[in-house]
Amino acid sequence: MIDARTAPYAALVLRVSLGALLLAHGLLLKVFTFGIPGTVGFFESIGYPGFFAYLVILGEIGGGIALILGLWTRQISLLLLPILIGATMQHAGNGWLFTAPNGGWEFPAFWTVMLLVQALLGDGAFALRSCAARARFAEVH
Repeated sequence: MIDARTAPYAALVLRVSLGALLLAHGLLLKVFTFGIPGTVGFFESIGYPGFFAYLVILGEIGGGIALILGLWTRQISLLLLPILIGATMQHAGNGWLFTAPNGGWEFPAFWTVMLLVQALLGDGAFALRSCAARARFAEVH
């Protein structure tokens, strides 16, 4: 049975963790470590169009911030799925563990599942979207 008292906090922990991880991958890894031109070059080297790198960077940074703040949590989680499915597909031939050469597929696959879980759970506690919705509801009633 789900504990209604703690479930919103579980959703919060998952939401902030996913958001922080996305932000780290988009900003710290792709922008500051590899650089945008390096990320574009990598995408092209694995057969993806170079402009996909910009979409992924934008999705990871923007989506990460939105999740941390609790803005449109369900929608953002679902919109990020193609990025993680693409990452899973890219790593699929490398083996199971992410410590395999070129990284395995278990980490992006797990990340994909966690985004689905977040979409099912919703905002959780301390979400800006939830606070704004409650304020509008209170004004109407």
